[in-house]
Amino acid sequence: MALYQEAFTHRSMNLKDAQGERINYERLEFLGDTMLSSVVSAYIYLKYPKAQEGKLTKLRSKIVSRENLNNIGQKFDLLSLIIPLNPKANFGNDILGNLLEALIGALYVDQGYVKCERFILEKILKQHVDLEHINRSILSYKSALIEWAQKEKSRLVFQTQKADGLDPDINFMTQLIINNKPLVKAREVSKKKSEEKAARRAYFKLGLNHHKELL
Repeated sequence: MALYQEAFTHRSMNLKDAQGERINYERLEFLGDTMLSSVVSAYIYLKYPKAQEGKLTKLRSKIVSRENLNNIGQKFDLLSLIIPLNPKANFGNDILGNLLEALIGALYVDQGYVKCERFILEKILKQHVDLEHINRSILSYKSALIEWAQKEKSRLVFQTQKADGLDPDINFMTQLIINNKPLVKAREVSKKKSEEKAARRAYFKLGLNHHKELL
């Protein structure tokens, strides 16, 4: 039980064992991340025998993306198990995916590879990963938009700057310009998220969301 408690212990608890080593989920998260990537790689390799390495890599990245793991962690209601259990605490946007990976790491240490692999296949991939849907999804709207602009020989510019507004947590504003014409604006908590949000808005505004990408 102590192993699973560790998998849900946030570092803000500042717990240490008898040897003075920190007790939190981060080491188990590292192990779970590696285990998950290994099982997903083997799963899609066997499922898509004709797919080339590049497309398999892209599909794996979508499956183990932070956004997708966060969604699965939410379906498992993992935040209700975190230590300390404080509904008002701000653990960051990626805590659910981190906890899911830590749980996988704990299962590996406790039950071994075979049972951990079975959990990933049966409880995660088969129940919570729609391969057809996720294969059509966009991992990075910014990358997709840059690729489109290169093909269309369009000039694409992301103008991002710090911005002051009513919400003190939203610190960056991005204006996306195509061929010297402003297209969309977006605000977010970081430069990266601001640019990704602007790219997503532009992607849909340009009608690029009708593409299909299948293995």
